[in-house]
Amino acid sequence: MLCLLSAPATAALPYLDDFDAVLLRNVRNGFVDYDGIRADPAFDRFVAGLGTAVPTDLATSDSRLAFLINAYNALAIRGILDGYSPSTAFGRYVYFKRRKYELLGSTTTLEGVERSQILPLAESRVHFAIVCASISCPRLASHAYTPDELDAQLESAAQSFANDGARNRYDVKRKIAFLSSIFKWYEADFSRDAGSVQKYLSRYVSDPVTAELLASDGFEVRYLGYDWDLNGVYRGKPD
Repeated sequence: MLCLLSAPATAALPYLDDFDAVLLRNVRNGFVDYDGIRADPAFDRFVAGLGTAVPTDLATSDSRLAFLINAYNALAIRGILDGYSPSTAFGRYVYFKRRKYELLGSTTTLEGVERSQILPLAESRVHFAIVCASISCPRLASHAYTPDELDAQLESAAQSFANDGARNRYDVKRKIAFLSSIFKWYEADFSRDAGSVQKYLSRYVSDPVTAELLASDGFEVRYLGYDWDLNGVYRGKPD
């Protein structure tokens, strides 16, 4: 698999095998070892390549989306390593809107990557793949996203998030669904694809009784508070 990630056809892009290896070494069930990533030269190589990558090498929608998901996740990590944090309201403003990065030959922010580049591609499952270094975000995958496997990877991410009891809970007896705030913030994206948030979730929830209720919009929906604490451990740069 890794030899395919570094094929000559994508030589102008940062090598995904670098990022793939970094994630494999430093992410366990979504929990991130930021100190391990900071010490890993492969991560710096990958991030540096994001800035010099050539947009024309992203010839298909899948190649562009996979690249942008990896870029967002890597830059979100870079922000933490550089001392920024979304754990407070002001911290989120700086982390998402002020901290600038080099991407595809221009300067952008995390919000810019998401709003101006990722969301216009109209793939709702991306909300389960991009991770802003917080506990209530989707769990960071231990692999890079690749164009050839993108659909299967996004499908797996959606299934994992929908069935993650730490992020979504379904009380069938009381018919109350306690859902991640992601479904409130991006309701239009999910409703566009399925008619409603509940109908969207019915595609991915594994329990058949829960899925049936969701398919008929049978739950009262209550959105959970969002935990912006770090999704891992980072002791910071040594003195």
